[in-house]
Amino acid sequence: MKLLSNLAMASAVAFAAGLGSAQAQSDITVALQLEPPHLDPTSAAAGAIDSVVYTNIFEGLTRFMGDGSVVPGLAESWEISDDGLVYTFKLRDGVVFHDGTTMDAEDVKFSLDRARAEDSVNAQKALFEAIADVEVVDPTTVKVTLDKPNGLFLFNLAWGDAVIVAPESIETIKTNPIGTGAFKFSNWVQGDKVEIERNPDYWGSPAALDRATFKFISDPTAAFAAVMAEDVDVFAGFPAPENLPQFEADPRFQVLIGSTEGETILAMNNKQPPFDDIRVREAVAHAIDRRAIIDGAMFGLGTPIGTHFAPHNPAYLDLTGLSGFDPEKSRALLAEAGFADGFETTLHLPPPSYARRGGEIIASQLAAIGIKAEIINVEWAQWLETVFRGKTFGLTIVSHTEPMDIGIYARPEYYFQYDNPAFQDLMATLNGTTDPDERTRLLGQAQTIIAEDYVNAYLFELAFPTIAKAGIQGLWVNAPTQATDLTGVSWAN
Repeated sequence: MKLLSNLAMASAVAFAAGLGSAQAQSDITVALQLEPPHLDPTSAAAGAIDSVVYTNIFEGLTRFMGDGSVVPGLAESWEISDDGLVYTFKLRDGVVFHDGTTMDAEDVKFSLDRARAEDSVNAQKALFEAIADVEVVDPTTVKVTLDKPNGLFLFNLAWGDAVIVAPESIETIKTNPIGTGAFKFSNWVQGDKVEIERNPDYWGSPAALDRATFKFISDPTAAFAAVMAEDVDVFAGFPAPENLPQFEADPRFQVLIGSTEGETILAMNNKQPPFDDIRVREAVAHAIDRRAIIDGAMFGLGTPIGTHFAPHNPAYLDLTGLSGFDPEKSRALLAEAGFADGFETTLHLPPPSYARRGGEIIASQLAAIGIKAEIINVEWAQWLETVFRGKTFGLTIVSHTEPMDIGIYARPEYYFQYDNPAFQDLMATLNGTTDPDERTRLLGQAQTIIAEDYVNAYLFELAFPTIAKAGIQGLWVNAPTQATDLTGVSWAN
């Protein structure tokens, strides 16, 4: 009897341990390099916000999938009028916000009207410019009328800037986000982590995870240490690519290397002398050795680009030849522009490795042609204030991770301040074009114009390495938008 009792007790202990293990595997800790400035994706340009809240907490009428496709979100279906001007969305019935209130057509109207309002602070307000009217037909039907056809309208609605929010939660949305997603916001320890938990009232397929923690680790050395010590389960966008071979050789981990929509550029302030001179901008472009930056800063990860467009897009043109590495040509162009002895400028570098590491290499390359770039390291909040909004910079390095965002070059007020009416007209034509072949042709023209105007120096398309424990499944490999979608993530049994 004693033996049987011991066996029974051992079995009970083992069973309890198994339960504990199973329970532990319903949690996940995901590390990210950048902490968001706040948690409202509809009122800031920081992609770090979407990295936490996109799809997890907030949803739009449509949404991006991991392969870049656009699928129904809170709108289960839609009809488009023959003239392409009226979109009638049928909303999913029975959707509730995390505070228990119903999500209906009034919330959709509020969200779209707020995004396009004259006083809107939405960083992508241009996405909504074509909207002439939003009409509530009934609680689950919304009619959106455009002032002209827009071939990207459903695509635009999938952005994080277009998620549906409730008027009741706007006052506290930045620190207490209330959406309709598969996870609810739980806690934010600023400077450390954001915690979310499974939404038991989710309208769709429930999340497999009970809880998730986003941990913010900006330093690449600390990132390596955290992953190796298994303090985190996933590091999405791992910032130290030189360590990838070590993880690939370790059976505890899986290494996922995907592509992004991140055009990494050396941006120039087109209205600030001397960058208001195309010869100076071209000189800067020819001073840059892309391969040296990709190899030196990114350890070989990244695809060279010669314009602001993703190489994996079928409409991409390889225009790298227009700005090939040619220091002698750079010097000649500077002399022609009256800067034979070079000049001094500033180079603002936000935290990501591509900027900090790449900036050191670029500063050296510019120095070789006589341009002395003072490196100014800034945190994201400073970058948004001084560069993005304040436009007080000469040069900066940033990766534009928004999908299909070449349209930013049609905004003269955008931070690099490029003002070309011909390009603006071209983009207006593109926005009103629905024929795929014609859109491809127009996109080719757009890529060529900004490359030939040397608006910025185009460096590379950002790769997206993720390190995860071997038992995790369902993570996005590619990053068609800046997001860490945990709605389909689980631990393998």
